[in-house]
Amino acid sequence: MLVQVEEKAQGWRALAMMNTEYGLTEALVFIGRSSTQVRAGYADAFVEQFDDEEKDRVTVLRLQQWQGAPDAGKWLDKAELKLPTPTAAKLVRAA
Repeated sequence: MLVQVEEKAQGWRALAMMNTEYGLTEALVFIGRSSTQVRAGYADAFVEQFDDEEKDRVTVLRLQQWQGAPDAGKWLDKAELKLPTPTAAKLVRAA
């Protein structure tokens, strides 16, 4: 059986880490084919996806890249993203 392994990661995502009554919880914010695409879209997705109470619980937003084969890999942290505000999301949309 030939298993083809990707040489470069093809997936990127923005992941929110939140403090909840169940402990630290992950929430997917945005997924894209490149870091540039995720950086361009995560602010709008964050503002639309979470209500005010949930936004207050987010402690960090992480930019992650998939490393490995599609069925046998892992997400690697690449950077921390700034927590967007409703005003910042509107500015990103206007640019």
